[in-house]
Amino acid sequence: MSDRGSGGRGPSGPGGEHGNGGPQDDRALADRLQRLGRSLDRPGAKDDPAPSSASTASSGWGQAVRVSSEFIAGVIVGGGIGWIVDWFFGISPIGLVIFLLLGFAAGVLNVLRVAGRATTPGRDPTKR
Repeated sequence: MSDRGSGGRGPSGPGGEHGNGGPQDDRALADRLQRLGRSLDRPGAKDDPAPSSASTASSGWGQAVRVSSEFIAGVIVGGGIGWIVDWFFGISPIGLVIFLLLGFAAGVLNVLRVAGRATTPGRDPTKR
């Protein structure tokens, strides 16, 4: 058992009450806010450096890998499901063809989403 509540000074002063400083605390807070505003308004205070050509190229390469993997994954998953449906039901090429086309469509839709050309369902494309 602890005796935190048994008198003494708490973290915020005697009795554990907050904000009893009155106008002096308000002035100190206003001064700190003004200093923060001035430091944020200073040009170059914490600006990120401009991206170099190497980082731009790597982000472009990463985007290309992501887009291509989204498309390939859709086609492979669709083909795999179609092959399993064909094997399970014994309807040789029909399931593979149908699900391969569905996988192709899903891959195209994923590429459009990654590229920012299509929105997710339920989202208004005019609002950003």
